[in-house]
Amino acid sequence: MFLAAALLAACGGTPAPLTHEAYIWQRQWTPALRGSVAASRDFVAAWRVLAAQASRDGRVQVFTADNGALAAAGRPVIPVVRIDGRLARFDATALRAQVVGVLTRWPGAAAIEIDYDCPTARLPAYAAFLRELKPALGGTRLSITALPTWAGSADLDALLAIADESVLQVHAVQAPQAGLFDPAIAASWVSAYATHTHRPFRIALPTYGSRVSWNDDGTLLAVESETAALAAGASASELYASPDAVMAFVQGLEAHRPEGLAGIVWFRLPTPDDTRAWSLATWRGVVTGHLDRAPLRTRLRDAGQGASDVLVENPAATDAAAPSRVALPPGCMLADGIDGYRLAPGTQPLTLVAGQARPLAAHATRAVGWARCPPGTPTTLTLQGTPVS
Repeated sequence: MFLAAALLAACGGTPAPLTHEAYIWQRQWTPALRGSVAASRDFVAAWRVLAAQASRDGRVQVFTADNGALAAAGRPVIPVVRIDGRLARFDATALRAQVVGVLTRWPGAAAIEIDYDCPTARLPAYAAFLRELKPALGGTRLSITALPTWAGSADLDALLAIADESVLQVHAVQAPQAGLFDPAIAASWVSAYATHTHRPFRIALPTYGSRVSWNDDGTLLAVESETAALAAGASASELYASPDAVMAFVQGLEAHRPEGLAGIVWFRLPTPDDTRAWSLATWRGVVTGHLDRAPLRTRLRDAGQGASDVLVENPAATDAAAPSRVALPPGCMLADGIDGYRLAPGTQPLTLVAGQARPLAAHATRAVGWARCPPGTPTTLTLQGTPVS
């Protein structure tokens, strides 16, 4: 985090505290989603709601939100129109009409956002599209999302001069091998981006994890974040945005604020149904800067017929990264891992190591393996190494 602070310090400035907004990216308004909106309205300044999406073939799908739940939350709402980044060519006139049509269904919108992760070479065409769109919005503020790779283009300044504000995404923009979020790299992106815009901007940060599956030849098969992957690869790995790392990054931004930075937009609003997102308590802890922490516990539980389950417990009220290693008591003869763990070859005592272990939810207990140990073996185990991040 010191590198992040150093990179951001040069931008200086001590404006008001950062505001926190959230993307509602869910297509279906379930009771869990409505509950999350109600439970987090006290610290969320605005909702950015997925309102429509233009697929890679140019077809536009419109989503229906629960306007009653949003109104009850009492916060400004910004509909978002997502354009698939693989849509390199589109009918600008038709798409502009679609965007304006979306806005008419959100008469009280505080702004409208265009989320288009286009290739850098397409920035001039994208700017031309926005330049013609802006007058058609009838005075509604225009927000756009931006990629850090655009900062190397001479065309970025012209693009940012059109929009009233922008949201820089600093998560899940590199190859999966590089992980989901790197604070030091993100800080360098923010520092570079801040030199290009003279309008307010925000930073999109993650509240989720992803499972990446690979084919036998090492090529990418699927990324499971919001929805389940359609197939299982020969191997897989879990990518996780560490709450501690993200919280430290936000605190660095607060301490050394780039000029023009207005706040954070969290992707995405966690719900109890979202198995790959942080819990609401964890998200709240990151936003407020106070994560409840307690040491993880591991133990053996009799499973019958001479076998025992190897359990990991998280007693804290917030999520925790899984331990990287779990050493079994001396004398255990056989063991193996499950749910992201495997037996490390040649270890004494036998040790389970994490390969693709998921984080542990608050107050959760999870089996990570099994073991056969002699009678009288202590049931308390030992954690080694650093948590999986």
